[in-house]
Amino acid sequence: MVNRGIRGATTVTKNEEAEILRETVILLREIVERNDVIAENISNVWITMTNDLDATFPARAIREIEGWEMVPLMCSTEIPVKGSLPKCIRLMVQINTDKSQREIRHVYLNEAQKLRPDLSESKP
Repeated sequence: MVNRGIRGATTVTKNEEAEILRETVILLREIVERNDVIAENISNVWITMTNDLDATFPARAIREIEGWEMVPLMCSTEIPVKGSLPKCIRLMVQINTDKSQREIRHVYLNEAQKLRPDLSESKP
């Protein structure tokens, strides 16, 4: 097994706790589903948000998912680059896997699809 990163990003429409938590869970579940990930194989998850989001810590949503209580989580803010995508939540899920880099399915939802159209795919 090797350690691989799975990138993911999504956006919210408002800086509200409920929406941030909901969209974080939706993004994580999509990453897990597309990559057949189990929590036991996660080494850690890095979570970033743009500076315009400060209503809650998105890690709260992940800690409440059954089986994810022991997964190391870290929240941070994105570098505030002028013109960057607003109200954006990003995940870097690091997993121990036998999959190759090309087999990893990165996930970009909502307005975040604009970040990496080459990696964005419609939901199956």
